[in-house]
Amino acid sequence: MTTPANAHAAATVPAPSPPLPATLPRTARVLLHTRAGLRERLPQLEAYLVKGKQVPLSRHPAWLTVLEQGLGHTPYCLEAVEDGKTRGFLPLAHVSSWLFGRFLVSLPYLNYGGPVADQDTVAADLIDAAVQLAGELKVRYLELRNTWAYEHAALGHSMSSKVHMRLPLPATAGALWDGLPAKVRNQVRKGQKADLAVGWGGEELLPEFYAVFTRNMRDLGTPPHAKRFFAAVLKQFAGRAELCVVRAGARPVAAALLLHGWDVTEVPSASSLRQFNPTCANMLLYWHLLERAVQRGQEVFDFGRSSIDSNTYRFKKQWAAQPSPAEWQYHLRFGSIDAARPENPRYQRRIRLWQRLPVWVTRLIGPGIVRGIP
Repeated sequence: MTTPANAHAAATVPAPSPPLPATLPRTARVLLHTRAGLRERLPQLEAYLVKGKQVPLSRHPAWLTVLEQGLGHTPYCLEAVEDGKTRGFLPLAHVSSWLFGRFLVSLPYLNYGGPVADQDTVAADLIDAAVQLAGELKVRYLELRNTWAYEHAALGHSMSSKVHMRLPLPATAGALWDGLPAKVRNQVRKGQKADLAVGWGGEELLPEFYAVFTRNMRDLGTPPHAKRFFAAVLKQFAGRAELCVVRAGARPVAAALLLHGWDVTEVPSASSLRQFNPTCANMLLYWHLLERAVQRGQEVFDFGRSSIDSNTYRFKKQWAAQPSPAEWQYHLRFGSIDAARPENPRYQRRIRLWQRLPVWVTRLIGPGIVRGIP
């Protein structure tokens, strides 16, 4: 059912933010879509989304369906409508677990979120409605994974310690190769000489991808997502989501999920087995991911977020990727914004214990844990 967001109790709404500069009168209505109503609106929301340039697939509102099917999150989508036309939208997932509590996030698992809007005033209306919804759901906080900061009185906290690592892509794989540092090319060549095979596909490669992914997550001390989550991604975005697997003989040793948006390709999950590091299997994997993006005519390759000067930052930097801002903003209702973050010192002992568990145990209990982490 689709209902006006302003039908909710006004008592939960904070003082409105100061008006932002506008070129059009603020006449848009904000509608709240859930489940069936959301599915009906997806074609219109996609058409609105792809009017822009360099749109990552992770901005697609259909991720709400994936998060519901794969992780059990409750989907909400706020849409601003003016004269029957979409002027903006804000996808939100209600993340709830007995272990961590309740959160309203745009969007979990993904690096991008927050409002997509014609102008700042429309974005402000969407944020107002999201703050109102956060109050009704009694969440700890509302989290918007923006690429820039919005001036809004309700967004009193932010996190900008990480950056997106992005690489502009040339028109040909040859030009891409020539633009790589000599050290990177040598490591890729080493992988090419290591008798490794590279395969592309969809759900048929999911068991191999998941075998590498879960072992890598165990080694990192992180609970893995359920296999059904990745199956939901591949089903929902058939033709735009695909898996790449690197094998040593019959054994998968590196694997990645690749998302092809409009002018932008992203790699939200990539893993390799540490004992095969001497073969440079991971470098060979990333070369094929980049080459694939060029073959599809993409303009940008997004390696994902990293903390500046971290190991993952340096790995991406060696491919000539450049940092781009990431500004996550919060409407905090109670607690702290880092209470459920793996970086929190209170979790370091648990991470070390997790690294000692058998992989089959982490596959069994991990999905139930990680689904509750915003």
